[in-house]
Amino acid sequence: MLTHGQVWDALDRLAERAGLSPSGLARRAGLDPTTFNKSKRVTADGRERWPSTESLAKALSATGSSIDRFVQLIADHGRNGQSVPLLAFAQAAHPGHFDAHGHPAGRGWNEIALPVAGEDHIFALEISGNSLRPAYRDGDVIVVAPRTPIRRGDRVVAKTMAGEVLIRELRRRTARALELAPLDGASPDRALASDEVEWIARIVWTRQ
Repeated sequence: MLTHGQVWDALDRLAERAGLSPSGLARRAGLDPTTFNKSKRVTADGRERWPSTESLAKALSATGSSIDRFVQLIADHGRNGQSVPLLAFAQAAHPGHFDAHGHPAGRGWNEIALPVAGEDHIFALEISGNSLRPAYRDGDVIVVAPRTPIRRGDRVVAKTMAGEVLIRELRRRTARALELAPLDGASPDRALASDEVEWIARIVWTRQ
């Protein structure tokens, strides 16, 4: 019997194989960006909402996939992989999305499927706009691992005590301060005292 979970999991896998998030797949298919979001999969009164045949057809066309391929993705339901919390980077600085350790918290998160399992507390941020080009483009998804050790030269996400969220490269880190380099190679480095930083986490994977 075909289940609600199998169909949505297959759509997540379809997006992942195209290097997209669910919202990125919806945009490429010419649909509202929230069409495939997890929040749209169940109605407010708890009823399961299925993707329409039209939205499914557009998603297959946008990724150059056949219905046979989609059926195979349904058959792959429940195999290797992991779903992690996904948040638009533009929302990351808003209060309530992270705890003091940089772990996802509160509401507003969606989910994205990764091809392999990872550590606890990892999360993904979807880039919007082109302010981080050429490193990241609109629609790219970065996967962040708060518990992974950080070394000089790693790309990181850092949140300041003032609420600012930065995507930079770690230039230098001491017990008292850290220095962050911009990804565009043109802007000046940013020096922060350790007590100005609420948390910092390494970017471990990028989906373009």
